[in-house]
Amino acid sequence: MIEKTVTVKLKTGLQARPAALFVQEANRFSSDIFLEKEGKKVNAKSIMGLMSLAVESGADVKLLAEGHDEQDAVAKLTEFIENEQHH
Repeated sequence: MIEKTVTVKLKTGLQARPAALFVQEANRFSSDIFLEKEGKKVNAKSIMGLMSLAVESGADVKLLAEGHDEQDAVAKLTEFIENEQHH
């Protein structure tokens, strides 16, 4: 199990399109991946779960991953969250 706290730098936060892209990215990994904000933990592979967190730009979230590709998952998703521009 890997845990990492990341600051969201996406201009719109993890809403709508970036959220959909994040979920798509998370689904590429076989590990169980969760995103936690203010004590609320959701499945990072679920668009509804992610939207329910209402993650805005500048928020600190915790990424949790467990599985054989957990390190790659956390590295890739951290990169996604910390990237200010997503096309």
